[in-house]
Amino acid sequence: MKVLMVLTSHDTLGDTGKKTGFWLEELAAPYYVFKEAGYEITLASPKGGQPPLDPKSNEPSFQTDETRRFEADAEATELLSNTAKLADVDPADFDTVFYPGGHGPLWDLAESRVSVDLIESFVAADKPIALVCHAPGVLRDVKAADGRPFVEGRKVTGFTNSEEEAVGLTKVVPFLVEDVLKDKGGVWSSGPDWSSYLVQDGLLITGQNPGSSAAAAQALVATIAEAQSKVA
Repeated sequence: MKVLMVLTSHDTLGDTGKKTGFWLEELAAPYYVFKEAGYEITLASPKGGQPPLDPKSNEPSFQTDETRRFEADAEATELLSNTAKLADVDPADFDTVFYPGGHGPLWDLAESRVSVDLIESFVAADKPIALVCHAPGVLRDVKAADGRPFVEGRKVTGFTNSEEEAVGLTKVVPFLVEDVLKDKGGVWSSGPDWSSYLVQDGLLITGQNPGSSAAAAQALVATIAEAQSKVA
């Protein structure tokens, strides 16, 4: 199985003067779920090369066994420093796609026609997709085959308004994930703030926050395994 993991290239937190990017746990935890499932992993980002890490995600209080393992893993860090340019990626080459979050995707991936087209290609090919934390916000402009919003009528979750309020960035982010998914007709639900919570609707898997990223990856692996067993 081949999985594409799509990371942000955006490193500026609005006009705060602070840095942002992808959230380390949301890359590291799924990365090892996929590795242990025997998947071939490709990392991509809009600009290619080394994507920006949200420095806050590497503070001691947010480090996990997986983040420490990733940072000590020469193969993983080499892969991260050489992400493919998203526009050069052919979705036909992959069985599934996973979008880690962090605040960065709200600025670049949500606005990216390349990302929208990529997701729509996976959907059209009946391939499962998973997005966690802020990354479900990149579904904002994705359309279903009939031209309606892809999330309309689908069960979804993502970083909640109350979690955004807790980190003090409600007025900084370009949009709130919870609000935009509801506005597009998504059937929203969420768990307690900062708890692991995911929702699956067919081939769409969304996770609420960093702590949901491993579970979302595990659900993705299970979905692919189930599809394979039916074919067999």
